[in-house]
Amino acid sequence: MTERQAVVVGDALIDELRDDGAVREFVGGAALNVAVGLAILGVKTTLIAMVGDDADGERIRSFLTSFGVALVPTIGPHGSSRAVSDRAEGEPRYEFNTAAQNRSIDFNAAARAALNAADYVVVSCFPFDDVAQLASLEAAVLDPERRLIIDPNPRAGMLHDKAAFRVGFDRVASRSLLSKIGDDDAALLYGTSLEALRQRLLRDGSRVVVATAGRDGASIATQDGTGVSEPIVSLRGPVIDTMGAGDATLASVVESLLTGGVPADAAGWRAILARAMTIAAATCRHEGAQLRMPPVGS
Repeated sequence: MTERQAVVVGDALIDELRDDGAVREFVGGAALNVAVGLAILGVKTTLIAMVGDDADGERIRSFLTSFGVALVPTIGPHGSSRAVSDRAEGEPRYEFNTAAQNRSIDFNAAARAALNAADYVVVSCFPFDDVAQLASLEAAVLDPERRLIIDPNPRAGMLHDKAAFRVGFDRVASRSLLSKIGDDDAALLYGTSLEALRQRLLRDGSRVVVATAGRDGASIATQDGTGVSEPIVSLRGPVIDTMGAGDATLASVVESLLTGGVPADAAGWRAILARAMTIAAATCRHEGAQLRMPPVGS
């Protein structure tokens, strides 16, 4: 049997965390986090992202190699992306460097070959407000209704045109298999509730919507009327860092779809969501955004 595989398209960067007078650095980025999470879960994964020809770029490459994630790079003309963040009640606040604000991806022959070979294509933190890049993405992903999984993951510091971003995301989401959204996405992009955004996406064509609501847990809704929800999961130990919770949730859902297929009923979707919530809870009990597996028996 051919090994099933995923390609993730989006950002890769260095997270520079500043708190209590200390500075720590982690390799991160939403798309990179999802790609590494999938690899940890046993999925053959390729990341298509921009990295610089610099020390940060080499650090990103080495990190991906250590997890067995293949990289199809676009060389960033301004170097590697970097996000400087502090914490407010555990939640990150970001400032982005010039490279991150001008990120771009070249959908060259290598990128297209990787995309064509993948069972699922996951797009996270992509510049949907860049008309040319959006057109390139749409042209490069074949059969999106069956293969495309999308997470807008907007960052205020990287948005150039909020209205254009909404239009671009809406268009791609309407042809996707699955859209993952958060309550922060709904507020930042649309000024609306998570429920209103979920209904909008389903109405406009998204076949499945995964909605995450922080302390209120998460839900999955489908075009055929199936709906399930799960609360956050309580595990031993305090919540240390919520940065990677959404990315861990998405990676877990994608891995479940790869191994078990798209569920035919609510019970199947509930099992997928319950597992994702447990993995997200384990991830939040460690610093940084790397997916963590829960203790055995959790």
